[in-house]
Amino acid sequence: MAGLDAIDTAMLRVLQHHGRISNAELAEKVGLSASACSRRLDILEKSGVISGYQARLSHRALDYKIIAIVHISLSGQFAKTLSEFEAAVKLCPNVLVCYLMSGEYDYILRIAARDLEDYERIHRDWLSALPHVVKINSSFALREIIDRPNVGL
Repeated sequence: MAGLDAIDTAMLRVLQHHGRISNAELAEKVGLSASACSRRLDILEKSGVISGYQARLSHRALDYKIIAIVHISLSGQFAKTLSEFEAAVKLCPNVLVCYLMSGEYDYILRIAARDLEDYERIHRDWLSALPHVVKINSSFALREIIDRPNVGL
């Protein structure tokens, strides 16, 4: 966290839990004037420390009852192969997270599905159609223990 002082860190802590807080309230919580707080917030946003603001939606409330962890192996790790796969996987609306991995599998995905039939559709229409895929291994989450949107500061 090079370049961040105690006030920046305090601002980030508050924003992680209260992203809709007003500038005046944020300033009060961290002991700044509203204008100084606004300037610092602008710097944090422009520097990329704050990458955006969003609402956290409940998958369960939206009727997505299944979370699948999917391991994918490709035919190779050539730059063209990776970029073609990555461009295609970004189009699948049910993919919540996709990581390029070291180790046994090339990618790990976290996928939301309404039920097993919906996952079967996602597997058939999306995952199996991704370019260069040679192996798909799916596991289903039984219960969520932790889903942190941010690291602790």
